[in-house]
Amino acid sequence: MKRKRPMTRSENMARVKSKNTKPEIFLRKRLWHQGLRYRLHEKNLPGTPDLYIPKYRAAVFVNGCFWHRHEHCRYASLPKHHHAFWQEKLTGNVIRDQHNYRRLADMGIRVIVVWGCTIKQMMKDETTADRTVARLMDEITRQGE
Repeated sequence: MKRKRPMTRSENMARVKSKNTKPEIFLRKRLWHQGLRYRLHEKNLPGTPDLYIPKYRAAVFVNGCFWHRHEHCRYASLPKHHHAFWQEKLTGNVIRDQHNYRRLADMGIRVIVVWGCTIKQMMKDETTADRTVARLMDEITRQGE
């Protein structure tokens, strides 16, 4: 793979969104059509979950595999250049995520993480999408845990 110039890489990284990404919107629409109602990017909660479902006290995070270090995922590889920088940056993301998940759990809010690779599969295959949404709905609507 050809190495990118620093300005090109910087421009590419600046375009990476943290809210309203295609995978997030795809999942939101599927859950909305199942009758689930939620709040978007609830700032008052640790980690600002992508979706917060007050009725079920559940927070849903749509995590990119690269940025949040999805274990054993091919999309979570480290860049070859500036290895130390990326290792520190991405490890920091994981530590921050775990801290936020613990704080949410302490508040009695269940944390559900949906990985980007899962949503990519859902976007490609309707059967996978239906099965995954059904599992998510079961996990979200589960009471008293």
